[in-house]
Amino acid sequence: MFLSISNTPRDYAWGSTTAIADLLGTTPSGGPEAELWLGTHPGSPSLLPDGSPLASVVQLPFLLKVLAAASPLSLQAHPTIAQAVAGFARENAAGIPLDAPDRNYRDELHKPEIIFALSPFRALCGFRPASETASALERLCAAAPGNPYLNGWLDRLNDDDDIRACFEWLISRGPGVDEVVAALVATAPLVSGDHYTLIGELDAAYPGDPGIAISLMLNLAELSPGEVLFLPAGNIHAYIEGLGIEVMAASDNVLRGGLTPKHVDVPELLSVLDFAPLPVPYLRPISSDPDVFRPSVRDFELVHVTGSCTVERAADAILLCTAGSFTVSGTVVERGASFFVSADEGALEIVGAGELFVATSGG
Repeated sequence: MFLSISNTPRDYAWGSTTAIADLLGTTPSGGPEAELWLGTHPGSPSLLPDGSPLASVVQLPFLLKVLAAASPLSLQAHPTIAQAVAGFARENAAGIPLDAPDRNYRDELHKPEIIFALSPFRALCGFRPASETASALERLCAAAPGNPYLNGWLDRLNDDDDIRACFEWLISRGPGVDEVVAALVATAPLVSGDHYTLIGELDAAYPGDPGIAISLMLNLAELSPGEVLFLPAGNIHAYIEGLGIEVMAASDNVLRGGLTPKHVDVPELLSVLDFAPLPVPYLRPISSDPDVFRPSVRDFELVHVTGSCTVERAADAILLCTAGSFTVSGTVVERGASFFVSADEGALEIVGAGELFVATSGG
């Protein structure tokens, strides 16, 4: 099967009003357009030309999104499959409705994801070493000499073993946390650097939120177009700003950790987080021409095509053209068009130029 599919962008408040429309050559709605979902996820299933859902003919283990962030998204992490199975059963046993706002687990799946930057893209992703956070705090303390709250936080952070305790204190709004956040916001403009600039941005979006302080403990990635991050289970992250292609396992399990008005379950979040420091989790292509991005999960991979090539695959795929025009195995795919292609169509013979994304299950 080679089926044309479509969808309507999700109107989350943090979305850009123009980025998705400008990318795909569509007419903007006039409101925020945050995410365009292409797949069979029940939250926003793609539609076939006759108006029926793509899910009526197939179920996909992955979801492709066009994501356009004009302001920061929530700090969040996702569980492993084992954690999701246990959490889903536990909340079912407690009688929590699937659509309840305080529900953590809406299915039994994990939700690893990658983000491919289409524009300059900023994201917080994973804990950085305690020494780096301490150095950042020392600069703030020097700019606000004698501030007891900034110095008190610095005293708590001696080495990497203190990361979990500091995070728990901050996210739980422990003693002095509100004062720490206020001191950070007041002092950050006095110090130069991207992390300090971000503190002001986060305060403008979520005044007084402890996630403002937590941001100083995390890696700040600034992606150029074409760069990719892989965010596995347990990785705390937040997209800050930019346009990108996101591919993920088709789950709806999100544990939030701040920068949001939505439900934050601190104990459950602590149970899924990986507190080990790590560098920015870039994902490099395993091959080029076309670029193939294959994370360490089998749920999905992403192929980035800019010219004529052959894409080998053994699973169903979603195609999205964001620039130019291609002929894919005899079907014309132009800017803004998206298609479902079943596995039995075989390798994709692609002729053309522009930018085409192919999402499929991993090998």
